[in-house]
Amino acid sequence: MKKLMYLFIVATTMIVSSCSDDDSNDQPPGVFDGDSKTYQLQSRADASVSGTATVVENEDGTATVNLKLTGTSAGSFPAHIHANSAAETGDILIDLNAVDGATGESTTIISATKAGTAITYAEILELDAYINVHQSANDLGTLIAQGDIGVNELTADSREYELSSVADASISGSATIYKRVSGASLLEISLEGTPADGEHPAHIHMNSAAEGGDIAISLSPVVGANGKSFTHIEEDDAGTALSYEALLELDGYINVHQSANELDVLVAQGDIGINVLTGDSKEFALHSVLVSTINGTATVHKRLSGASLLEISLEGTPGDGEHPAHIHANTAAEGGDIVISLSAVNGASGKSWTHIEVDDEGTAVSYEQLLEFDGYINVHKSIAELNVLVAQGDIGQNELTGNEVSYDLAAVSNAAIFGTATFSERVNKETLVTLELAGTTAGGIHPAHIHTGAVADAPGAIIVSLSDLNGDTGISVTNVTQLDAGGALDYDALLAIDGYINVHLSNEDLATLVAQGDVGANVN
Repeated sequence: MKKLMYLFIVATTMIVSSCSDDDSNDQPPGVFDGDSKTYQLQSRADASVSGTATVVENEDGTATVNLKLTGTSAGSFPAHIHANSAAETGDILIDLNAVDGATGESTTIISATKAGTAITYAEILELDAYINVHQSANDLGTLIAQGDIGVNELTADSREYELSSVADASISGSATIYKRVSGASLLEISLEGTPADGEHPAHIHMNSAAEGGDIAISLSPVVGANGKSFTHIEEDDAGTALSYEALLELDGYINVHQSANELDVLVAQGDIGINVLTGDSKEFALHSVLVSTINGTATVHKRLSGASLLEISLEGTPGDGEHPAHIHANTAAEGGDIVISLSAVNGASGKSWTHIEVDDEGTAVSYEQLLEFDGYINVHKSIAELNVLVAQGDIGQNELTGNEVSYDLAAVSNAAIFGTATFSERVNKETLVTLELAGTTAGGIHPAHIHTGAVADAPGAIIVSLSDLNGDTGISVTNVTQLDAGGALDYDALLAIDGYINVHLSNEDLATLVAQGDVGANVN
């Protein structure tokens, strides 16, 4: 797949910097002034040693390679140009003169490869290669400096992705994709907190991390001692070509595993490509329902693709629980069918992540559409107890704005029963009407209505029917959008209504009132 002269990949983050492709030495007229190219040589075994490799054009078209290192001590350090990138490694292509430790320098005139094939300055700049500088002739396995050259040089283009902790909260880091001159990529994983004796397999998988998917590209394992991994990428595991630009558009994510024997244990994970979060997000409150200690939030994050990641985060969930969750149509006060099934909330962490780009029927749902959705979220106690809700909250256009007005509901037939009626504004200008009474009797069902006129002028005709108040909880919630007669009624109009609320003892005894109070224009 590689071009004949492209023989490299980088085993490190060797950002190659070009001093100059046509440096001028300001030579007098008639004296040859060749081009030159400088590459960086990064530290390896000894962090104090680094430097440059400068390839200079000779008058006859051949090249001179000048190595210049800082931090070397007395001694002789073998050097070679190898095939492929440093991340791939490869055989020696060209022998270079050893670096003199006293000066840190080496100069080699190159006219042919080790195999005897003639090579020019221009062809060296097109090599698929890298340079190694070794500890000694007896210790070629230890590198003191290394750097990609030719088509493996890194350009200024790169993209960094976050790798978050999974099983071990102390391990996290980043994955950075660098573009090579050839158009291929160097993917560098850098983790903190990895154990020194560990080796952690890593892969790029298809889809987002919330969805899961098959391995698309196998990466070099992360070395625990330094938390690093370097992989040259120009194709996927199936052999399909994959450029730097294509990698940035990949529908994928990275998994870093505990070990080859524990692939099911993840130490770090992160979405890449079109699955990366843009930073745009919207948080919705999830309130307690039947379990007062459980509540939290649902946050919708926008991906580069325009799809969404919905994250549920609850406090107070039991460690051994698993709580099914769904987005339903309409408001929570109205109720509605399931529209989008969500990943179950893990009781131990209180977390759930769901990738959303379509609803359960396959209709596309973008991030923007989800923020405008007419829906609410239910989190259930368990699959066996879907009728028991642990958390619930309106989302999208049904979200409450924070604007609300409360009215007193005074006792009537029973002095122990009294409370409030609260009108809360939604984003779509509809109204959530919440009745809350103290002193109601368990098992009781209390019809409630908004009547026309004021309490002092009662009786008045019913103009808005409210949900029955539950005696067990003392609560009634109603989404109000119109009058019973059919006229539209938004939040502002409801605050100006000429009306009062009656809460009755029962459907069989509507004449007996348990609470009553003026609302809207009738309240000072």
